[in-house]
Amino acid sequence: MGLLEAHAALKGKVAVVVGGCGEIQGRAYTLALAKAGVHIAACDNHEDEVASIVPEVEALGVRILAYHADVADPAALDAFYDRVEQDFGQIDIVVNVPTHCKRSRFEDSTHEDNARDIRMNYGYILDSCRRAIPLLRRSGGGSIVNFTTIEAHRGAATFAVYAGAKAATTNFSKALAVELGADQIRVNLIAPDTSPAKTSNGSLYPEDFARIEKLGPETLAEASKIYVPMKRDPTVEDLANGLLFLVSDLSRSITGTTLHIDGGTSAGGGWIDWPDDGFMPAPLGGSIGRLFSRG
Repeated sequence: MGLLEAHAALKGKVAVVVGGCGEIQGRAYTLALAKAGVHIAACDNHEDEVASIVPEVEALGVRILAYHADVADPAALDAFYDRVEQDFGQIDIVVNVPTHCKRSRFEDSTHEDNARDIRMNYGYILDSCRRAIPLLRRSGGGSIVNFTTIEAHRGAATFAVYAGAKAATTNFSKALAVELGADQIRVNLIAPDTSPAKTSNGSLYPEDFARIEKLGPETLAEASKIYVPMKRDPTVEDLANGLLFLVSDLSRSITGTTLHIDGGTSAGGGWIDWPDDGFMPAPLGGSIGRLFSRG
């Protein structure tokens, strides 16, 4: 074992990963934890992916409980935690991944749209943390990581309820970190911006994603150079590395903090490297001419 692994002290711990089997990001986080020697209890609403992740995790030499549950259903999430308690007794790590939103102007959204956005971006996290806290106490402490978004930190037009729910998750997590500090239970957040984890299935804005996809990866990479200060989008592996840091002993005195894994977009605060104009919050003559020229 190397010095870094020894200080991380993850081997043999138990992690609950809510939304830990499906699509790109949840699966990546589960496998990253398993590669670090962490036993897994994961739930997801994609039943086929729940089944398929089991041999992948077991091949890494750790235990896994893979459970089919939709976090939109409080009873299903509760049943998952019942199984976690039955199978493991106590836990060390909790990762709350699922997210959902529907892009629209607020006035065009329905009560049902709003209720789902709130449940999938805030409500289920309350339920997950409530059930997890007693199991973390049995281990003498641990780490909770909730996924938020850059939209929790800015006025995200056409994502008003989603952004509001993520902002609620952010402040809830900070408050919970204060409440649980004496129990040595740390609560932190990861806030992605543009990344494959947010856009891989086009669920946030399907019509726009379909248009973007037609442009091809080279064009998308050039667009990222305008928006992302590091000139590239963070990868899912970058997010997984941030997660491993936050759940490990390498961050044992960090709690109530949001880790922005975004290539610098939150630091930029709206300053964009416009073609022909350089860094400005709004385009100047060169970019305006390029964008709006009718010639």
